[in-house]
Formats: sequence, C-alpha cells, structure tokens
Amino acid sequence: MEFTKGHGTGNDFVILPDPDGALDLTPELVAALCDRRRGVGGDGVLRVVRAAKHPDGAVLAGEAEWFMDYWNADGSVAEMCGNGARVFVRYLLATGLAAPSGAALPVATRAGVVRARVAGEAIAVEMRRPRVYASATATLGGLTLPGAAVDVGNPHLVCALPAGLELTSLDLTRAPDFDAAAFPAGVNVEFTAPGEPMPGTDGHVLMRVYERGSAETLSCGTGACAVAAVALRDAGRDTGTVTVDVPGGRLTVRVTDDSCWLSGPAVLVATGELTPSDLLT
Repeated sequence: MEFTKGHGTGNDFVILPDPDGALDLTPELVAALCDRRRGVGGDGVLRVVRAAKHPDGAVLAGEAEWFMDYWNADGSVAEMCGNGARVFVRYLLATGLAAPSGAALPVATRAGVVRARVAGEAIAVEMRRPRVYASATATLGGLTLPGAAVDVGNPHLVCALPAGLELTSLDLTRAPDFDAAAFPAGVNVEFTAPGEPMPGTDGHVLMRVYERGSAETLSCGTGACAVAAVALRDAGRDTGTVTVDVPGGRLTVRVTDDSCWLSGPAVLVATGELTPSDLLT
C-alpha cells in the first residue's frame, strides 16, 4: 500500500491513493495507520478516491471528480475536515491528479462539495458558512464553561476562557464532558482566548481543540471557522476576516454572506509503502 504523509498547521494525515475504491479500508486499519508508535502516525486518514467510485461520493460525482474519504484516528468516519481538505488538494496537485488553474478546484466530502484555490504556499478552501445555533457547556477538570454550538458541516462547541485563565493551563489529555443530548454524534470542542489586535483583520483569536475521534490536535480547520464565526458574532458582525492562531501555526478565516474561506499552509512531508497486515499483527 502506498501512502503520503502531510499536514496543515500541524494537523497531520496519512493519505492513501485509491482512485477506484479498491482498498479494503477498515476502522482497525485506519487506527493502526494513525498509531504514532506502531504505524505511520496521524490525526486521521484521507483516502483519495474518485467520487463516482465511493458510495458516499457518487451523488456528488457530477460536481467533483475526487472524493475526500476522511477517517478520524480512532477509525470513525467524519463528515468534514478543513485542514484535511487543504492537504487533500495539495496532494491532488502534487501528483497530477488535478491541474492547477485559475478556477476553483471542487472536492466532494460527506458535508458537500468544497472548492479550493492555491496562492503560493497557502491553500484556501471554501466551505459552508458556519451556523451558530445554540448555547451549550463543556466541562474540563471540574471547570464548566459556557459555549456556542456551531455547525460547519460537522459539530463544534466553542468555549471562551474567562479572564485570568491561560490556554496553556488546560489539560486536554482527556476529553471534555458535554451534553450528549445536544451533540448525539459527538463534538469538537474549541477553547479560545483573545489575541492581540492585528491590522487588516476583524479579530484575532487563540485556540486549542479537542477533536472527537482524535483527541487534542495541533490544529482544526473547521474548528477555526467555528471560532471565527463566534468571534464575529460577539463583535456584532455577520461577515469579516479573523486570524486564528493554533498550536501548529496560523490560519485565516474569511466569513462571507454565504460561505467561509479557510486559508493556511498545506505541506506534504513524506511518501512510502507499507504492508497493511504488518500493522494489524
């Protein structure tokens, strides 16, 4: 089995080329691939498959040639991954599966079709506009924090820290508790603090995230979009540009009237071959 390793602001993925959907990809194999000691290591797996060849992508085959089959590190399937989509596009371009052009490149996901544009080292993907729709809470280490529930094609809960509590002080080695009735499919929980004002932006936010199915990650693209939407709402704005700093780097989110653009670096770092049966012994 061939693979490529890539990351977007430290959010890392094992990329598996499977144009015709021939791989027997199971939850056990995904978890083994993502194991950081016995496997390749990653926050998730991106299977590169033609939309027409995957049951979840076939309905979108008329809009996009390629389907991003995204799996969390624990072997569960997820709807969408913003950083994953950007790394996925970098792989398509680097391998010649898609050609660079002035037009946006469509990619099918379980959350619908996203479109990508390349600007030097950065790749921006256009996703659905985040929907801030309810209030909820998360509990971490005995501390209960109010937050905002946000739909970005996958579920998020954005919790701002109170003044005096540093992001670096949070223990994210275990999952935050949340209301399972409000988030029956689980939720990505973002913890935020204000950053220093930045000229040319409408906000600057610092973020850490605990992702369902992957634990704490260095970055979460859809999480950054959720955080930006909440920051703009709290500033009394419907649209705008927000800089989101994560442990793995910096992302820029631009929320428009009908969509959301996530921009940042996407890097391929290694290629190789592996024997799946060796990972499962």
